[in-house]
Amino acid sequence: MHSWTDTLRFAFQPVVNLATKGVAGLEILARPEAGDVLAQARRDPELDGRLAVLALRAAVRRETLLPLHVNVFAGTLADLGGLAPLHDVVREAGRLPWEVTLDVVPPYTHVPQPALLEALAVLRGQGFRISADGVGDGDAPLRLLVDIAPDLIKLDASLLARPAAVRAMRTLCDELGALLVVEGVETELQCAAAVSAGAQLAQGALFAPPSRLPAADVYVPPLGPATGPPPRSGPSVREFVRPAALLPATASAGRVRALLTGSPEVTGVLLVDRAGTPVRSVHRSRFLLSMSGRYGHALYADRPAVRLGDPPRTVGVDATAWEVLDVVAVGDRDRTSDDVAVVDHDGRCVGVVRLADLVRALAESRVEEAVGLNPLTRLPGSDTITAEVDRRIAEGRAFALSWLDIDHFKQVNDGAGFAAGDELIRSVGRALLTTAGDARVGHIGGDDFLVLADPEVLEPLAVEVLDAPWSAGGNPVTLSLATVLCRPGSVADHRQAAACLAPLKKAAKALPGASWVVGHAGAAGHHVRRGSSPLAPAGPEPMGAVGAQPGVG
Repeated sequence: MHSWTDTLRFAFQPVVNLATKGVAGLEILARPEAGDVLAQARRDPELDGRLAVLALRAAVRRETLLPLHVNVFAGTLADLGGLAPLHDVVREAGRLPWEVTLDVVPPYTHVPQPALLEALAVLRGQGFRISADGVGDGDAPLRLLVDIAPDLIKLDASLLARPAAVRAMRTLCDELGALLVVEGVETELQCAAAVSAGAQLAQGALFAPPSRLPAADVYVPPLGPATGPPPRSGPSVREFVRPAALLPATASAGRVRALLTGSPEVTGVLLVDRAGTPVRSVHRSRFLLSMSGRYGHALYADRPAVRLGDPPRTVGVDATAWEVLDVVAVGDRDRTSDDVAVVDHDGRCVGVVRLADLVRALAESRVEEAVGLNPLTRLPGSDTITAEVDRRIAEGRAFALSWLDIDHFKQVNDGAGFAAGDELIRSVGRALLTTAGDARVGHIGGDDFLVLADPEVLEPLAVEVLDAPWSAGGNPVTLSLATVLCRPGSVADHRQAAACLAPLKKAAKALPGASWVVGHAGAAGHHVRRGSSPLAPAGPEPMGAVGAQPGVG
């Protein structure tokens, strides 16, 4: 009598890193040739748990070194309290738990959440990574998603038609320390939309269809730079993590050599202790050179490989690309091509980053940044500021958006000459940049500037710039400043914020001398903080320090 396992097959679909264009892992997909085993597994936790074990065994038979993704229903985890047999299979296969990601699959309805969270805590304590699957197209409550604190969040490609939702999910991922994955990507337009919305990983038929054999090569179309919310101090190292080739610290040099010669794409091997902490880094070229010497194989083959390794270079998962470059810059120059190990908060290796990936990405970001700079002041243009406005709106942060220009600038150019006018513009730009602190300053053309700041830090900047003794060609010059204060929820995007700023700009220009007008998004009226005019209609009190001196100036 045939068992259902006799007709069960497994396929592998790559999870692609959109920054490195490499395979970050393989999702193992059950493909029963008869019966509806998957529907039964949804109702039968024991069967679902057995499917997960069989999936891992199928991957082991294929001898793939890539990290693995295994699907498990949320109800299965809550009912079984974890998957002890899964941990046993991983150990028997010589793999490490943190090389396996559990894709927690909906439905979540009627699943006891405390039991699910307890099971996930056990699995995470064993080292498994957790992915929340089917988010945005399933029934995962947002509160539960936050409580799970997954390492990855997987969205269906249908959500790319709602880019605001994908960008908001990227923001949530940044807060949770997770990576954003888009599943089911079938076209180059969808891939470009995923990158634009801030996704770091993707999978789908565009890159490689599910296959009986694990795919090492994938197709990734040429992509522009991502426009999703960037980390606060440079690209995150998470965006560049590649799978690591890991072996126990007790591995012999012969075992390392077998791995390297059998896997030409592997640039190095990390030797880890029982806790998964890197203890030695074995560089491919240097190691094989040592082994290929006249007596190299005889001397080293049966001895521990740690003797031919170097102290590992490591960074935390929260590091930025710039911090990785700092690590690479320290020490021997002949090690600049070594992989840098990325470790989690427990010191366990979760992957490696390569210097080439970082340099390429940082160079591209610098080129894009340079293209957007104003050639006169070297300040970014409006696109940079408006993108930051949209990010603050998505994050629910209050902000002050200000427009500043030089009064009667045409007369300055006509009277003092364009060279004096250009120098005045550069001087105003330098003053704004010098006093801005954490504020963002943009030069949007001519004598117009944009300043994006937190409400409480705007007043010192305004006072410093407006009260400075500006002149051109020996003649005094004044500036006009207009500010719109935006509370969370008061504007939908940067266009609406700019529309609120337009009448304030007109009001500021109508005042003689140095002027500053402040208003609130969505509220009538404004306050005159500098300049003299008939009494302006009063609006609501400005936020923060900007409103420390309410009323007419």
